[in-house]
Amino acid sequence: MQLRRSVYIMTIGSAVLAILSFVLYRTQDIDAALTFSIIFGTIAYHFIMRLAVGALFDTFMKNRADLTKKRYLCRPWEKALYERLQVKQWKKRLPSFKPEYFDRRLHSWEEIAQAMCQAESVHEVIALLSFVPVVFSIWFGALPVFLITSFAAALADLAFAVVQRYNRARIIKLIGSKDLCKSESPALQ
Repeated sequence: MQLRRSVYIMTIGSAVLAILSFVLYRTQDIDAALTFSIIFGTIAYHFIMRLAVGALFDTFMKNRADLTKKRYLCRPWEKALYERLQVKQWKKRLPSFKPEYFDRRLHSWEEIAQAMCQAESVHEVIALLSFVPVVFSIWFGALPVFLITSFAAALADLAFAVVQRYNRARIIKLIGSKDLCKSESPALQ
């Protein structure tokens, strides 16, 4: 709950600061105010976009993903990738926006695996939408700044998607759904 509260505060705060900075720029013609408006506007975009994408997926998927869809199945090369990325060492450092979706006291393992599929999809869409601010470089310049911040934001969300796939493989193995992941898949061994 603390994380959610902080995210909402940051979302509202950055949006308000973007608007105030822009008003200051337009009324007082202070160039630095435009810079701050762009900074806070970009931050607000990233927060608002993440909240909107999560809400849309919650509304339409309702944590009921089809675990048999090809995109959610384990691939033979995944275990090697996860070991190379050392996912096991850093995965617990990532926060969960809605930990109740993954709470074993509230949900079955299959429901948790479905929620993981949804969370993976959410983070993949967010990673793609992280590049929308690059378009603003047309009007404001500073293409490298927009590219670097968009790339960093996308990379962060892909880390969350990787953790969902990593953990889901173990849950699928736990519930014994060999039909959901090929038993010869190294990701489950």
